[in-house]
Amino acid sequence: MKLSNILIVLLMMSVAVACTSSKKKEKELAGNPVFPGWYADPEGAVLDGRYWIFPTYSAPYKKQVFFDAFSSKDLTNWTKHERIIDTTAVKWAKFALWAPAIIEKEKKYYLFFGANDIQSNEEKGGIGIAVSDRPEGPYKDYLGKPLIDKFHNGAQPIDQFVFKDNGKYYFFYGGWRHCNVGILKDDFTGFEPFEDGSIFKEVTPENYVEGPFMFKRNGKYYFMWSEGSWRKASYSVAYAIADSPMGPFKRIGKILKQDEKVGRGAGHHSVIKHPKKDKWYMVYHRRPLSETDKNSRVTCIDEMHFDENGYIKNVTITHEGVEKMPLN
Repeated sequence: MKLSNILIVLLMMSVAVACTSSKKKEKELAGNPVFPGWYADPEGAVLDGRYWIFPTYSAPYKKQVFFDAFSSKDLTNWTKHERIIDTTAVKWAKFALWAPAIIEKEKKYYLFFGANDIQSNEEKGGIGIAVSDRPEGPYKDYLGKPLIDKFHNGAQPIDQFVFKDNGKYYFFYGGWRHCNVGILKDDFTGFEPFEDGSIFKEVTPENYVEGPFMFKRNGKYYFMWSEGSWRKASYSVAYAIADSPMGPFKRIGKILKQDEKVGRGAGHHSVIKHPKKDKWYMVYHRRPLSETDKNSRVTCIDEMHFDENGYIKNVTITHEGVEKMPLN
């Protein structure tokens, strides 16, 4: 072979290697968990040009006195924002700060959270609201008291989620196997009564335990929740599809559960959609195989897919996580 031909072959090989290397970079994976530390109940969102995750700090109740947040431009590299709020800013909240939910309204960021893990109407606590000018805080108490401080329809006031649709802010919440929905007032200081005068409607689907979440796709409302016990292998996520954010919600099936080769107790999730693409991601927590402590939970992300009829396919939990996905 002539020297010129050898040089051409070598050049082509180097180009091929460079292309392969470039493709590998393009497919960089986030890895699960997506950030270090014990965190659970993650609320995922796209705010102010970044992906965000607002989780519960997973620890004994008395140590759950603050929230951290995490942001990313591409789903793979995350920045930690420490103590965006703690109990010193919410005088009525003492411990068990749980399951933050976030929504932007008129350039303000409203963070909803549960506190104190109340077991009866005689105890002080429930669901509160904090507000900030930035997603990363700092947040301050919005009402100076809980938004919901009582049991209604048997629902413990925890695990809140706000869903905006057609100018209304639907507020889903509830533990102890009951889920309620209400319509927030425009200033978020309370709830608009329904036509029959009630403040909350129970919308509990079959097998519901906690962790409600909703999104809209192709005109349909997908309602999701956690089943089983968060301490055990039974923890998982199921869903329903309805024509209205008020339901009725008929359970379709389970779509997220543990994998004994990857992680245990996968549940209490949220969903992030890329704002410009039909790309959907499930953000959830699970317990590493090496851990037995109930609070040893980590936050993970895996991709969520739909079939040709719009049903959600079973989500595969992985160690690898998702590919880099910039928002631009």
